[in-house]
Amino acid sequence: EQRWEAKQRAVRRRREAEAVEALEEGKDYEGYIPLWFERKVDAVTGELICVYKGGYWEAKDKQDWSTCPDIF
Repeated sequence: EQRWEAKQRAVRRRREAEAVEALEEGKDYEGYIPLWFERKVDAVTGELICVYKGGYWEAKDKQDWSTCPDIF
């Protein structure tokens, strides 16, 4: 478990460094886009929320994780 957490932290640090580098070079940087969630503004509260957009249960049923990033 610690190995997975360490790898996830390393990936996050790399993404953050890429974002800083892109900003310094004046380039666009999309950043990390979750597979099964999307960020939206809540119509009532005005807060940024994550909304499930589908796909996880289908992948689980098929045991097809080919679209997932390598986190292990």
